[in-house]
Amino acid sequence: MKAVVYRKSLPSSDPQSLVDAELPEPAPEARDVLVRVEAISVNPVDTKIRQRVDPQGGDKVLGWDAAGTVVAVGGEVSLFKPGDAVYYAGAIDRAGSNAQFQVVDERIVGRKPTSLDFAQAAALPLTAVTAWELLFDRLGVPRQGPAGTILVIGAAGGVGSIAVQLARKLTSATVIGTASREQTRDWVLKQGAHHVVDHRGDLVEQVRAIAPQGIDYVLSLTHTEQHFAAIVELLKPQGKFGLIDDPAAPLDIVKLKQKSISLHWEFMYTRSLFHTQDMQAQHRILNEVADLVDAGALQSTLTENLGVINAENLRRAHAQLESHGTLGKVVLSGF
Repeated sequence: MKAVVYRKSLPSSDPQSLVDAELPEPAPEARDVLVRVEAISVNPVDTKIRQRVDPQGGDKVLGWDAAGTVVAVGGEVSLFKPGDAVYYAGAIDRAGSNAQFQVVDERIVGRKPTSLDFAQAAALPLTAVTAWELLFDRLGVPRQGPAGTILVIGAAGGVGSIAVQLARKLTSATVIGTASREQTRDWVLKQGAHHVVDHRGDLVEQVRAIAPQGIDYVLSLTHTEQHFAAIVELLKPQGKFGLIDDPAAPLDIVKLKQKSISLHWEFMYTRSLFHTQDMQAQHRILNEVADLVDAGALQSTLTENLGVINAENLRRAHAQLESHGTLGKVVLSGF
């Protein structure tokens, strides 16, 4: 099968950082589905692993977002059958989606929204699961009754775009997103934010003008170390602070004590990596997201399709994400 691999950690500008290859087609294990990959999207995790994990000459396949068609199933599979259209983010400890075929545990796979094509659907899984888990599983934002105020830092990115939609559509919260350019500000408002502030300016002053009493929940999705002091100041006593990034400097969590602020670190691969008892929750989340999309409540966050899935186009996508200026999600489709 065709695949895009990397064999050594190199800058995305290096032609050898990602290369086209031919690999054996994988076979599904007991609870696996074998998927013919139709489209993928690219996430920061792809670039981080390429930069930090050296395969030492081996063929490592990246990619943790895909939509495709089930072509075979393992002996214990009960959720899917050949011919089903699916979407998923996969598992970080298995081969990724930058290949014509991929095996994925059925418990972390969802049905593809019928109202979306494969490219539109591929933009959603990783960010939707991350945002859902962060909002509802980690921070415990209520879906019924008063939900207070939510601040989403980095609201124009992949996770931010869907987190704003989920918070606006599924809760009664006042949603404040951050963005620093006119284009990204407009995008965040389009996703449903009630207010947008500029994270390059005085975050405390801007947010206080909207929520003088403070914030109940903060989703920090990028550059957390730069905003940490403002986050602590803005959160109400007993507020909840969640993040997904890898801060470039240590966070002084002692500063959270006086307000009894709780800290939640979301990593969407935890369930699949440790085969937790609730691993199938991601199947449920993806199916519920698909239902919301098909009902018109949620929109795909695809903003750019870079063409077919090959090394050249993937290098372009990696470089784009590394520039930290990406709006929504970048996808590739077909081989």
